[in-house]
Amino acid sequence: MTTETPTKDENIVWHKHAIDKQFRANLKQQKPAVLWFTGLSGAGKSTVAGALENKLAELGYHTYLLDGDNVRHGLCSDLGFSEQDRRENIRRIGELSKLMADAGLIVLSAFISPHRTERQLVRDLLPEGEFIEVFVNASLEVCEQRDPKGLYKKARAGEIPNFTGIDSEYEAPINPEIDLLAGEKSIDALVDDCLQALKARNIIA
Repeated sequence: MTTETPTKDENIVWHKHAIDKQFRANLKQQKPAVLWFTGLSGAGKSTVAGALENKLAELGYHTYLLDGDNVRHGLCSDLGFSEQDRRENIRRIGELSKLMADAGLIVLSAFISPHRTERQLVRDLLPEGEFIEVFVNASLEVCEQRDPKGLYKKARAGEIPNFTGIDSEYEAPINPEIDLLAGEKSIDALVDDCLQALKARNIIA
């Protein structure tokens, strides 16, 4: 018996619709983008992303925030935390982020996404300049001191295996578009850093 590598069905053809990404973006009067917030647990990814979304909404921009815990209640509820499942989790979120950007939105995706290859996979889904890697840069020591969900304490006690930063590696971005000093600055200052970076890239006016 031989095992063949699965391939896409040749009968499945991409259907191009009349209403396209550019039309949707023009309707919203904005430039689509995916802001990918990565960092250790407790670094402040969801907190910064949420505060930034609030500010963008005040300025009249159309956004959507994808949070790591929230998607595991639905889209990724069937996945565990093995290396394979975590890769699949990021793959699904990457595809979802791409669809939301295609809808003309500014997408804020907050996920640990510990491996550079996985983040590159998402980057490769999008046009040049549309993927913005945001490194929420806080040391393991700072994150463990914060420990907002008590996860580090459980990981140290051996209750959570393969926990990023403890017994599973986190690969920090080498050259992120936005590097936030989350262990040093206030949330307001971090949001302002994001806004300035988005203006410099003509994502917002």
